[in-house]
Amino acid sequence: MSSKFTEGVVAESKRSYIHKLASEGTRIDGRDFDEVRTIKIKTGFIQRADGSALVELGDTKVLVGVKIEPGEPFPDTPDMGIMTTNVELVPLASPTFEPGPPSEEAIELARVVDRGIRESHTIDMEKLVIEEGEKVWVVFIDMHVLDYHGNLFDACGIAALAALNDATVPAERFGFGEDFKLPIIHYPVPVTFAKIGEWIVADPNLDEESIASARLTVTTNEEEKVNAMQKGLFGTFTYEEVKKSINRSLSIGKQVRKIILGDENGKEN
Repeated sequence: MSSKFTEGVVAESKRSYIHKLASEGTRIDGRDFDEVRTIKIKTGFIQRADGSALVELGDTKVLVGVKIEPGEPFPDTPDMGIMTTNVELVPLASPTFEPGPPSEEAIELARVVDRGIRESHTIDMEKLVIEEGEKVWVVFIDMHVLDYHGNLFDACGIAALAALNDATVPAERFGFGEDFKLPIIHYPVPVTFAKIGEWIVADPNLDEESIASARLTVTTNEEEKVNAMQKGLFGTFTYEEVKKSINRSLSIGKQVRKIILGDENGKEN
């Protein structure tokens, strides 16, 4: 991803201050390196959607709506449903967002979220077949960034998973029997890290993103499997830094997953 999300001149004094704090083991908002911002989730936010979630990750806000409709399967997967994702960067969310066709940043964001969900086999696509080779359920995931204060990858990924977990297939509406819950079988959680100097922090806020040299998003599920990874910006991570980030993502992912599902759902090992 280009620096569209983080463009703008960062005062050298702020850059130096963030580096100084990192050298002391803390961050500009007082968090530890592995500490994510407060997560708030409200599902069922859009009444006319088949599933929805409003997620606040600190001051970053994302609204996701899920729509499910019958359609034709892809020729090479006649026995599986279809999933598609889309991101809208609402101009009011940030002065760097502009109206018009999807930007490179929006396309990358949608792809990262899509890959985490798809590669983890979050949805049991075989259960979305209405008539093999003829008609299947198509799941549309629409993500709307309402307020951008850093780390859209995690905010969108969390909101998408919460909305999918909230979704019901509207079979009755289309004359295909009784409604049923969207069959969710895995729960992938993305965790994004930013490299600031020699330090690596989880869930970067906007100030940290603005001065980061590299970014790494690691998506893992409840089985502690790495489902997807995405490297961004022009800096580099060493092999050991990647390994450490993966281990950190597993631990943070467990915490976040409990917030998404609630302790009583317990999809943890």
